[in-house]
Amino acid sequence: MPQHKSLTILFSAGESSGDRHAANMFLELKKHQPDIKGIGMGAAKMAQAGIDIRYDSTNIAVIGVVEVVRHYGEIRRALKLMQEIIETERPDLLVCVDYKEFNFKLARFAKQSGIKVLFYVSPQVWAWRPGRVKKYGEVIDMMAVIFPFETAYYDAEKVPVRYVGHPSVDKVHARHSKAEDMMLFKMDEKRPVVGLLPGSRANEIKRMLPVMLKAAEELQTSLPGLQFILPQADSISRELLEGYLKQSPVNITVVKNQPYDAIQCCDAVMTTSGTATLEITLLTVPMVIAYKLSPLTYWLGRWLVKTPFIGLPNIVAGRSIIREFIQHEATAENLAAEISRILTDRIYANAMRENLRRVKEQLGQGGGSKNMAELALALLS
Repeated sequence: MPQHKSLTILFSAGESSGDRHAANMFLELKKHQPDIKGIGMGAAKMAQAGIDIRYDSTNIAVIGVVEVVRHYGEIRRALKLMQEIIETERPDLLVCVDYKEFNFKLARFAKQSGIKVLFYVSPQVWAWRPGRVKKYGEVIDMMAVIFPFETAYYDAEKVPVRYVGHPSVDKVHARHSKAEDMMLFKMDEKRPVVGLLPGSRANEIKRMLPVMLKAAEELQTSLPGLQFILPQADSISRELLEGYLKQSPVNITVVKNQPYDAIQCCDAVMTTSGTATLEITLLTVPMVIAYKLSPLTYWLGRWLVKTPFIGLPNIVAGRSIIREFIQHEATAENLAAEISRILTDRIYANAMRENLRRVKEQLGQGGGSKNMAELALALLS
């Protein structure tokens, strides 16, 4: 590769996890080529890493059929802008990070325009629509998967694939010891701590935080002396949280910018489905997973999704190691009962921790961001 040529990579990330993955990958790229340029769609983490944000993805970080329909106009505008960047600025590589349907359309446009495409984080073909593997193979140059079992799906269709490791393995580390964090967050180390992780999207907060707060209220009554902590996602404003927290009689300690330190302090966590479940797994903290969707999205999901689990720890383990409460089962009573069992049944909690440790081992040693940077440079050369 000629050293004098300054390379430009166009990143497309539509959600907070993708924003982090793209940011970490770009920082690794800068170590190899300090003059490399990053542009594209993303949010705060990508901007902090030095990527020129052309569209703020927090405007379209939604999930579910109903939510996508509501934001359809804005999603279309974002796609048109990204397509214009491809046409006018001709980046050397497009890196699509997650955000599947949007990025599939963008990848197809880039491929037709003669731009190489690296797709980071495979669609969940093991859960539904495995036929998508072949379709993705037509619009990408390489699929980078983050779970080791995913490569077989692409190998079967002769689609270029590389297992790069899960990016969370590298970044999920507390900054301080648990004892230091307990002091920092003004927690009593003699009293149990329960974490609330209601999600990183506004619609998740609206659906799940009231349920979790009601569960916390029930737990406070049945197990006096509990402490509660809520790591605030970067994509969620304090104003949105306060609207719910001020209506609750439970005292919740809100922690910003230190999610892993906050989780480390917990004896049990109630969390929404998503990347957070894997991060809690890597910290081997017992949890319960809950999720609610719009009725239409849930109905479609039940019809389309073939996997029996939604929680990543259960999917990687290949069996149920964490209780999942979905839709009508995601009640305050169910969450409170499971958290209470984790806190009071030591054998149950220890067995859960051991299962989480095994899943952590399956995910390997990490190096995801570094592997992604090297893969991108290999494609560029």
